[in-house]
Amino acid sequence: MAHDHLIKDIAFQAGLSTATVDRVINGRGGVRRQTMSRVQAAIEELKQQEQAQAHAGRTYVFDVIMETPDRFSTAVRHAFEQEAAISPPAVLRARFHFSERIEDAALVKLIARVRNRGSHGVVLKAADTPVVNQAVADLAQAGIPVVTIATDLPGSVRIAYAGADNLAAGETAAYLIGATLAEGAVLVTLSSSRFRGEEERIEGFRRLLGQRWPHLHIVEASEGYGKDAMTGALVRAALLDHPGINAVYSIGGGNRSILDTFDALGRHIACFVAHDLDEDNRHLLAAERLNFVLWHDLRRDAGSVFRAFLDWHKKIGPAKGPILSKLDVVTPFNVPV
Repeated sequence: MAHDHLIKDIAFQAGLSTATVDRVINGRGGVRRQTMSRVQAAIEELKQQEQAQAHAGRTYVFDVIMETPDRFSTAVRHAFEQEAAISPPAVLRARFHFSERIEDAALVKLIARVRNRGSHGVVLKAADTPVVNQAVADLAQAGIPVVTIATDLPGSVRIAYAGADNLAAGETAAYLIGATLAEGAVLVTLSSSRFRGEEERIEGFRRLLGQRWPHLHIVEASEGYGKDAMTGALVRAALLDHPGINAVYSIGGGNRSILDTFDALGRHIACFVAHDLDEDNRHLLAAERLNFVLWHDLRRDAGSVFRAFLDWHKKIGPAKGPILSKLDVVTPFNVPV
């Protein structure tokens, strides 16, 4: 049983005798499984205490870089600031770099400025393109870890992804709409096909809807970037071209403009599924203009991000991979406070 602690410290933590701990550590046998588990738990607790002591009093500054609509970036800022305020033992600070739309070249320049200035970690929501993946590699080369959020860069050297399972989110939306809609067509709106997370959502949506409800047609409208005017124009064109549309799965936001466009054309929405509990969506749920919102707690994501960075700075992990958040289905009657 590998460890770096004195046997007397492990014994004190576990509430056992040093002789018993010595038998467990050295595999001498004659010890109950429950006792072995207590020793292992004590070692883990001592390790966590050491980590806390190592971080205590230190200030870590992280950079949050996101291409996202203002309504979502506001929610993200609030979540990170709240979580940073209650995350002892280290002092955590976040610097925010938000753009509603940013080309790859400008994003790479921004990442380079952060790299040159220095950072304890970068939280990144960006398109999965070769130049962005190279920028992540450049950060890693400079000793700056990256955690992706909301949409992943799985081919990059990021240390983790924090957020919802986007495939499962798309399948959940398909189930909600398919079980509600007897006939018609579903308008699926994306902010941009450049984001892997949105592509995964529509992939899951297409797959389940096609398997279970193949009679329901899907119409896609993309590249509105979550902006009201651009999204509204795309929705209007889709409605004029497809008179059978009577449901919406909004992946990319701009939900007020979507509803306004349906209203202006006198079109009915039998089921509207959206993402995230930003201020707009809370108001639309209260007015019962949205049927379902797929939501995961951004504060939990922020906590996962901070833990991943702090673990990395102690060189103990985390394992490269996803840190998935629980996905909830919110209706007008169970909106979390």
